[in-house]
Amino acid sequence: MKKTLLSFLATGATILAYQPAVAATVDCPLRDEPFSVKSPLIDVLLSPAARAVLEQAAPGRVAKIPPRFASATPPTFAAILSVEMAGMMTGIPADKLPVIDAELRALPVTEADKEARCARYDNDVPNFDMPKGKPRLLVFEKITGFRDGPSVDAAREALTVMAKRNGWAIVSTEKGGAINEKTLRKFDAIIWNNVSGDVLTLTQRRALQDFLKRGGGFVAVHGAAGDPVYFWDWYIDGLIGARFKGHIMNPQFQNARVQVNKDHPVAKSLPTEWRMKDEWYSFSTNPRAAGAKVVLTLDESSYSPKGMQGDLSMGDHPIAWTNCYGKGRTFYSAIGHMPETYSEPHHVALLESAIRWASNRKNDCKQ
Repeated sequence: MKKTLLSFLATGATILAYQPAVAATVDCPLRDEPFSVKSPLIDVLLSPAARAVLEQAAPGRVAKIPPRFASATPPTFAAILSVEMAGMMTGIPADKLPVIDAELRALPVTEADKEARCARYDNDVPNFDMPKGKPRLLVFEKITGFRDGPSVDAAREALTVMAKRNGWAIVSTEKGGAINEKTLRKFDAIIWNNVSGDVLTLTQRRALQDFLKRGGGFVAVHGAAGDPVYFWDWYIDGLIGARFKGHIMNPQFQNARVQVNKDHPVAKSLPTEWRMKDEWYSFSTNPRAAGAKVVLTLDESSYSPKGMQGDLSMGDHPIAWTNCYGKGRTFYSAIGHMPETYSEPHHVALLESAIRWASNRKNDCKQ
């Protein structure tokens, strides 16, 4: 039996071998959807007929897409770009998009297309023997979009140290098959470690939602809300509560003043403000509009909020917040592109407090 290695992070959890998938993944999102300019770029690149439409409509344009954006093998930016967005990036005229869209929609979605679309999802269910009597955490790291290895590794290492310090039981996996009702009942919270790309089947999506409704916790960091395009509206609008607009550039990493809402239970151990360097995100929607309680905001006068999209100012600029879903407690922090941020004392204290809050089922999220 083929085995896949899981990271054994800390304290008290025994990891057993993966069980092999008994069938191909067939319930992936967008499996049966027609091709269009709203399709993930990767799905068009995987189809010879659909790719030919792009190449015929814009000769030479597809070949000019940089390899890291045009690779059809995950992780790849092609999984987090629509055809429409890729067209804007490569200079395809906007007036050609309706023609491209019509020609794409006219194509049949073949069984081969469906199989190719589902290949980046999995049904591999890992076995975890989790101890009782301590918070149990699942670090989820399946990435089909942009994988920033240094930040993923640094976050995992920081979480390992936190677990040892607090006596938490913690394990990690890159398998979407871990997100199922039976497995999730073994955990108090899930930590989305810089997850990028659409990674869950329809069944797995429902399992995550049910886990939160029953009172599970959810903690997500940085890249987990940093994709330019999302193909699961509930995740970004309902769970995270804000859509990524862009991040600063020139320079990409800047010092900024982080301001703390000391009235929030997650912020009790933090100072009223601190300065740190990172790649600062801006959002096109404000999480407050989705009912979020903001923990941290950025002082936009302390850095230059400009990026490839131009002015990224938000005015009121949340970068960490909590929200509720059913009985569940959710937390997101936009901090975390630079590996060094996972050893910055205040950021570490923030994450530690957020995990403790999210994993404690006795906490009333609405208070």
